[in-house]
Amino acid sequence: MTGYALRRVLGVVPVMAVVALFVFGLLYVAGDPAAVLAGDKATPEQVEHIRVSLGLDQPFFIRFGHWIWRVLHGDLGTSIYTDQSVLLMIGQRVEPTLGLVVLTMIISIGIAVPLGVLAAWKRGTIIDRAMMVLSVLGFSVPVFVLGYVLAYWLAVRLDLLPAQGYAPLSAGIWAFLRHLILPASALGLAYIALIARITRASMLEVLSQDYVRTARAKGVLAGGVLFRHALKNAANPIVTVIGIGVATLIGGTVVTETVFAIPGLGRLTVDAIAHRDYPVIQGVVLLFSAAFVLVNLATDLLYRLFDPRIRY
Repeated sequence: MTGYALRRVLGVVPVMAVVALFVFGLLYVAGDPAAVLAGDKATPEQVEHIRVSLGLDQPFFIRFGHWIWRVLHGDLGTSIYTDQSVLLMIGQRVEPTLGLVVLTMIISIGIAVPLGVLAAWKRGTIIDRAMMVLSVLGFSVPVFVLGYVLAYWLAVRLDLLPAQGYAPLSAGIWAFLRHLILPASALGLAYIALIARITRASMLEVLSQDYVRTARAKGVLAGGVLFRHALKNAANPIVTVIGIGVATLIGGTVVTETVFAIPGLGRLTVDAIAHRDYPVIQGVVLLFSAAFVLVNLATDLLYRLFDPRIRY
């Protein structure tokens, strides 16, 4: 297990190098960064001055090497718009986004896995059909539409939860969770639908195996058959889709934080794009990319935990 984990960890290094190169290259997608920052009315002398001040007159890979060296030392640059450290700005916004993503995963996995197991166990019944209908709805309804619907009913009409805003963890656990339940529920619907469908499909395959029929014939209770025998052997596809779904959550936080006025990394990204604040955009995208790579690494390690026969 140790050798397997070490090989997977070392495999992350070239992946992160490619990610860093891509993130750094984002600066040049919109054209000449100096011309974009200077504006349409800038003179060629002003554009050249900005280019020299930002080091854009040097070759691409030299600039990339300098940027990587600063990143490895914890320096993500300085915001062009606020003149603050990008790392400091990210640190101020990471708590709301992390709380939103973690709560969404807890809600989604806690609902979707039992729902998928139940649908597989009751295959062909009204419970199974109802789950499939909910899955289709979950994929079909956009996050921002569901967010407005939930805000209207749970916040405006019933006054159960706040419609917008955020309370930091220092204000208390309940205040922190109370402001995140609504956005986490809106963000997690598509995630629930995805996990539930994969859980159902994986469980159906496992439940048709001989050892499951043998367990039933020996009188093992339904709970033991489902969770002790079937779910563990069906876990790898479920873990895979949970890991892949993190990308959906990361992308969904941008819309969700905007709808619910949460001051997280999603809002920071939107503001940085509006102000063409390239260092902030690079820092946030690099952070999101690194998080996604680490989640995939954790998924690979969990494969071996659930199925020791796996080899690479």
